[in-house]
Amino acid sequence: MKQTNVMPATGKLGIMVVGCGAVTTTFMTGVFMARKGLAKPVGSMTQFDKIRVGKGEDKKYLSYYDIVPLTKLDDIEFATWDVYPQNAYQAAMFAEVLKEKDIEPVRDELEKIKPMAAAFDSNYAKRLTGDNVMKDKTRWEMTEQLREDIRRFKKESGVERIVVIWAASTEIYVPYCKEVHGTLADLEKAMHDDNREKVAPSMCYAYAALSEGAPFIMGAPNTTVDIPAMWELAEKTKMPIAGKDFKTGQTLVKSGFAPIIGTRCLGLSGWFSTNILGNRDGLVLDEPENFRTKEVSKLSTLETILKADEQPDLYKDYYHKVRINYYPPRNDNKEGWDNIDIFGWMEYPMQVKINFLCRDSILAAPLLLDLCLLSDLAARAGRYGIQRFLSFYLKSPMHDFTKGEEPINNLYQQYTMLKNAIREMGGYEADEEID
Repeated sequence: MKQTNVMPATGKLGIMVVGCGAVTTTFMTGVFMARKGLAKPVGSMTQFDKIRVGKGEDKKYLSYYDIVPLTKLDDIEFATWDVYPQNAYQAAMFAEVLKEKDIEPVRDELEKIKPMAAAFDSNYAKRLTGDNVMKDKTRWEMTEQLREDIRRFKKESGVERIVVIWAASTEIYVPYCKEVHGTLADLEKAMHDDNREKVAPSMCYAYAALSEGAPFIMGAPNTTVDIPAMWELAEKTKMPIAGKDFKTGQTLVKSGFAPIIGTRCLGLSGWFSTNILGNRDGLVLDEPENFRTKEVSKLSTLETILKADEQPDLYKDYYHKVRINYYPPRNDNKEGWDNIDIFGWMEYPMQVKINFLCRDSILAAPLLLDLCLLSDLAARAGRYGIQRFLSFYLKSPMHDFTKGEEPINNLYQQYTMLKNAIREMGGYEADEEID
């Protein structure tokens, strides 16, 4: 490893997850099983991917651990908040993502993880009815309680560093409001005033995490950290933020396949995406207000890859539709269909059909691991504010929309950003162009 200015990953890392459902319990079980040598963390780039460093005779392909000081799986401690009081073992069994034989070997570890009371407002997720929630608290009081939770976990577990990641349900859509979300002072006033319409519970988690010196990652499409007030707080506390919405199935395919169409200079008439899922995420998204948040996130991918203003002959008027359907029999086994109408030489039409039978939590779990380890790395490297190099993992990458910045959604460009950031933090040259 080269000499770098990145602080070493000494001691233990506390990963505090908002939500103790299918995704979280699959993530935690997989980490525990991998530590015992009983499972492999497949899908995690920090554990498997290799990056080229150097050129010519100096060229080497190294794992992330050989380039930068990442936290080892053995040094992770978990905590969660959830509206349901069941411990992580009970929640994993209820989720029915993993087979009992893959949960039982780490039952003791999972049973020790009991969710803390959630900062929750039923207006933001009407389909959830759990009672393990903070009672009669204003938004500011919720935030103060969360800060106390973080401090207590740090003290009791003996961890040196904390990362907070949201793996809970999608909240209803909260549009950006400059008067509330424009500055940190405005947001703090709204929290003190208990403005429940403009301050989502997720904002309380983000505020608490950043204020306690912990990076925050938004894994749902919630507005949470995608506001100037939170960017200001991240700058003030010198903490990394990342988001939003884990890119697991259909959007992963979209961000990888759309560049094929664009690179090959084929035209696009329409792209219709629909999927079915039956877990708690599907239940919440069955509520139109919650689906609206997800729809905005999923629709944003295509428009920044296939640009009408750059190629009007090819992408001027294509029709893009996204649908999610709650279908209980499938539980966590999501199925996505994409119908893509393209055209080629002399504008003759063609079609592409993609049917992705995926497992939502199996795809999401390694993203949580990578995002937490890399956000912790960024913090130790002195990187703060929006972490654009983590766009690879996210459906709707954060960007400064107040200055007209566009997010990068092209999967291959995102991968280049990721590799360059790892190289830089490892003391190597960031030597790939993003174009």
